[in-house]
Amino acid sequence: MVNLLLAKWDLILDEAPVVLGYGLYSYLRLLADHYRLPRSPKSTELKRREIGFCVKMLREQFSLCVNIGRDLIRLLQDLVHIPEFRAIWKDLLMKPSVFGVPDFSDISKIYGMRTSSRYILLRITPEMETQLRFLLTHVKFGTQRRHQAWFARKFLFGPERETLIIDIVRFICCAHHPSNEVLQSEVVPRWAVIGWLLKSCTKKYIEASVKLALFYDWLFFDEKVDNFMNVEPAMLLMVNSIPRYIDITSSLLEFLLLLVENYDMDRKNIILKSVSSAMSLLVRKEVIASLDVLTSCNLLPPYVKKLLEKFMLEVEAGVISEPRLPEMLPQKVLSSLSPNTSFMETQHHLAEILPARPVNAEATTQENSVSEFINSGDSPGFNHVDHVEDVGILIGKIGDSMKSSVKMGQQIVEKILLLCCRGTPEKKSEMSSEIVACQIQKELELAGYKLFSSLETLLNSDDSDDEVQSVTATIIRAFILNKHQLIKEMLFWWSKNGCLVGARLLSYALRLAYEAHESGYTISSTEINKAPPLLKFHIEGHFTYLSRNREDNGIISSNVDRKVISKMIDDAYTAYRSIIFENSSTALNKDFGTSSGKLLCLHAMHCSLWKKNKLKFVFYGIFFHLSDLSLGDEDLIQLLVRQLEDADIVSVQIDLGLKRYALFGEDFEKVFHLVSRSVRWKYEDQLKFWRLATSELIISGFPVERLLLCCFFSEDFDPKDCGIFGGLMTLCNCHAPSPEIVGVVMLLPDNKFPDFAAAVLSNWAYTNQTMLSNSFVEFLNKIENKNGDDTLDWDGIIVNQSAVLFLVNFIQAQSELGNNILAKVGLNLPDIRTRLDNSAVAMDTGYFSNDGIMVLHFDIISG
Repeated sequence: MVNLLLAKWDLILDEAPVVLGYGLYSYLRLLADHYRLPRSPKSTELKRREIGFCVKMLREQFSLCVNIGRDLIRLLQDLVHIPEFRAIWKDLLMKPSVFGVPDFSDISKIYGMRTSSRYILLRITPEMETQLRFLLTHVKFGTQRRHQAWFARKFLFGPERETLIIDIVRFICCAHHPSNEVLQSEVVPRWAVIGWLLKSCTKKYIEASVKLALFYDWLFFDEKVDNFMNVEPAMLLMVNSIPRYIDITSSLLEFLLLLVENYDMDRKNIILKSVSSAMSLLVRKEVIASLDVLTSCNLLPPYVKKLLEKFMLEVEAGVISEPRLPEMLPQKVLSSLSPNTSFMETQHHLAEILPARPVNAEATTQENSVSEFINSGDSPGFNHVDHVEDVGILIGKIGDSMKSSVKMGQQIVEKILLLCCRGTPEKKSEMSSEIVACQIQKELELAGYKLFSSLETLLNSDDSDDEVQSVTATIIRAFILNKHQLIKEMLFWWSKNGCLVGARLLSYALRLAYEAHESGYTISSTEINKAPPLLKFHIEGHFTYLSRNREDNGIISSNVDRKVISKMIDDAYTAYRSIIFENSSTALNKDFGTSSGKLLCLHAMHCSLWKKNKLKFVFYGIFFHLSDLSLGDEDLIQLLVRQLEDADIVSVQIDLGLKRYALFGEDFEKVFHLVSRSVRWKYEDQLKFWRLATSELIISGFPVERLLLCCFFSEDFDPKDCGIFGGLMTLCNCHAPSPEIVGVVMLLPDNKFPDFAAAVLSNWAYTNQTMLSNSFVEFLNKIENKNGDDTLDWDGIIVNQSAVLFLVNFIQAQSELGNNILAKVGLNLPDIRTRLDNSAVAMDTGYFSNDGIMVLHFDIISG
């Protein structure tokens, strides 16, 4: 088709020039996808011809190109990393007169032109259009899942098809406007379909492009030109996602407000007025009752509410405050920046646009590479200009290197990190690290490699070990060895943009510790090549780092003893801590809360999916090396009991018994909370929980007697919760019959689990008779002292009947020993039996929810 358009250029231009405009729209959109395909002779030739046609159109027939409207700018933004389009972009901003269109003097002229639906439909096949219109016209809301699933299987499943979501969203917003009859019916609304499409995005850069497609008409909305139906779906999606899907509302609103702030800072007044106008018209058209639904929403994150408040104040004031400029960029550069999406959720667009930002007439006329962009403001992020230039050159080589060899790609990225880390860390510019991170990720994705990909998706083979033979591993190793602030900033940026940095860093540390353990923590110079893969990889990096930083050129020992390897492992966990603590103190993880423990659990879940990780050792590493974050953490312990098989649970019990690490700790409130929460777990998980709890608590000096009292006197536990009472019985049976716990068992109520106390005493009677007898005597003495009499007075003391009956029979069976016990406390069996038959002593279940009774009982047994 592109050959035909070029071959018949003059004929088409005379007979049907609009066809050339259609061709330009189509190929600009396709080039963004084609440039992400792996290089091959066929694809390279195709891209060359597509570029040739588009450039010819833009240079020779710009008057036809302008007819596309504002979407022309949106499409060109995705192509500024291509040199031919970068030059066109510069001319659009700096020298618009070169295009030979009399009325075109500024890019804002194109902003104000609505794109016709005829162009929008070019990327939607007739079959797709038919199915979408059927879905949005005839399918009832609530029954659309089957239709959506069919549509996804038919049109969205396949290599690179996900990018079609961008075009589908533009179609729904701009080309499908349902009638009033449909709007008032029960048909699935447009906003619901867009919400589904947005959730279907698996790649962050596609998700960002979809959001831009959704909000693009908002940025330049004019009531005289635009239809409010173009902006309606985005508003309804935000409003109707409250409160159940508040994350969608928050994400979209944040995206829109940051667009207003950063899309085109020279023309911010135009954008602010347009967005305000769109919102006002939606209220007047009664699409929503009021903007209060957003401004008064307490579920929005604080930073989003601040952005919204700032926006509303600027709208009310009618003036725009001067934008805050990055310190690293001089005003002369910022004054000519192109419109772009330079914010958190669209950094992929930022990576493509920033290198192409032209400078004005006072600045250099060279093309802006990454190095020139950073250097344009004399960035303190790098100490020497040649370093900056080297970084830009190396980044440009990542894609070709990765396609030739993964190892070459690793080496290129490692060199970039080395160059970036030269200089004084405290002088680093945050923007410089973000730009380099953006560029690295973009180049890797164009080469088909996903940085910090999910462990679950990794191939489980020796020939493809992404934890060793990958750029991800190289970056992690560099951070652990260098501990440099700039690499840390890059990791934060990647984490903010959806990369699983924390999970991969934790997995690296866990596997490094495991392989060190398996190798005995000692590797000689002759055995390094025989070391496990990740340990070998890390040791090699360790020696390279030492050699690079050795100033006296002295000889470095090639032996790695236990001390050196232990320090490597500690450094790996320290690196992980630095990431997780800073992440938990920012808003980057708003979807998971700000707790370090929550983040650790999330990362542990990812690690447990990686087949090369030994599950038992995953939890060993977490509870041993990260005990301050993991000790007593409910989510982690529940994950442990769910994931581990019985054989691994036994191994953990052994580790707990040998005090190699702890799961629960000695904080009573935390342990009691865990016990309370475990009631809601599956019964199989409860059994594992109590096996582990018994193994640890029985040797830790934990107050088991206090736990018994709290559980039996609590109103939160139902007698049907057999898991907890079975666990408590096991715990008691494993505990020695000390005076404290015997006293508690004697005072336990019988209303929850009848004969529980008697069963525990029975076990002790046949495992430790002497200690049970002595403890019983001590318990009786404490009650006697409590009442202040020489002989025991039972009045007012509620004692467990089944326990006393058992002990009566037990003592009577002891013959002489039993008589001595009774004589010592001045009791005889008939007197005990009489008092047990007395209703005043009989148990009244109504008293056992009284906290005062429990305190009294605890005071008695604690002396």
